[in-house]
Amino acid sequence: MSHLHRRNFLKMSSAFTLAPTLSTQAFPSDNTMPENATNINFVSDGLILSPAGFARLLSELTQNEALKADNFSLNGCVEILETKMAKILGKEAAVFMPTGTLANHLAIRTLAGNNHRAIVQYESHVYNDTGDSVQTLSNLNLIPLGMNKATFTAEEVNEVIKRTDSGRVAGKVGVISIESPVRRKTGEMFDFEEMKKISALARNEGIRMHLDGARLFLASGYTGISPATYTSLFDTVYVSLYKYFNAPSGAILAGPKELIVPMYHTRRMFGGGLHQVWPFAAVATHYLEGFQERYTKAIAISEDFIKKLGTHDSFDIQRIPNGTNIFQLKVKDTPVKTFSENLGKKGIIARPNETGGMNLLVNESLLQTNASALASAFIDSLK
Repeated sequence: MSHLHRRNFLKMSSAFTLAPTLSTQAFPSDNTMPENATNINFVSDGLILSPAGFARLLSELTQNEALKADNFSLNGCVEILETKMAKILGKEAAVFMPTGTLANHLAIRTLAGNNHRAIVQYESHVYNDTGDSVQTLSNLNLIPLGMNKATFTAEEVNEVIKRTDSGRVAGKVGVISIESPVRRKTGEMFDFEEMKKISALARNEGIRMHLDGARLFLASGYTGISPATYTSLFDTVYVSLYKYFNAPSGAILAGPKELIVPMYHTRRMFGGGLHQVWPFAAVATHYLEGFQERYTKAIAISEDFIKKLGTHDSFDIQRIPNGTNIFQLKVKDTPVKTFSENLGKKGIIARPNETGGMNLLVNESLLQTNASALASAFIDSLK
């Protein structure tokens, strides 16, 4: 499938919800915000495409006759996306899933096999936000580790293994699932050195490994560690297609052929064999192309912006230890709700959080601007 010319990237990707116009106008040299600037978004991992913006993008993508529809989520441009993702993730095969919840569930279920115990993070999406789906639908016993932390340790894993081995009824751990970055810990990453220790321990014990890498590509942008290097420690990995590849929904699950190729049967058994998902795959493939390079540039703009705001007395910036694309901002002497509304008038979306500050998320929308223009807009919004 062909991709839009790079100079059309911002034009097509800047049709944000609430945006009054489409514009690729650069910020002028005096660092003022142009009146017709499209929205810069600090509330999402990716671009917030409006229905109209998504439709326009999809219309242009479909001008290429090589783009082919799928049939019940098989073949066509879906297969192209699966092949590209498998290569980037260093895995033999990949399969489209309608949701990350299902991708995680089927990976853990398949890797566990006949061993019904699975180690997961206490703070993970799998353990907290899926309505006990793995326990209820696949009869697995989830053992949570690392309460209130992004990382659990190899020592903790070893203690669980010893305890299960010494029980009066044998109950082997079949799989370990790790989420990184961790949404419930404000984008904090699982410690990479500990991850390697756990992977080595698991392989020695014959335990399979799954990575909830919904935001894996964001982590790579901050650490310089490639997605394939992370995934080499795991049997399977899930990556979101909507968080920063801007598809309306969808996920990719990648791993060894013997597990992934027949997975469409299990997907359909769980009601996930959607008739056609080509619009999701087409858009995700478009944004996958060159994502790491673009995201690196967005990070550079954000880091310069953070430094500039940090020199102003009215702002207090908190970085997340071992974090990724989220930083926290406190505003002094101006009600945060008023500050948010003032930013909105300048085409910047940033919302108050529950602590009276703001969680600001770095994404590709920053490619529309520069650090000086952003800092000026934030300072002007204090008034």
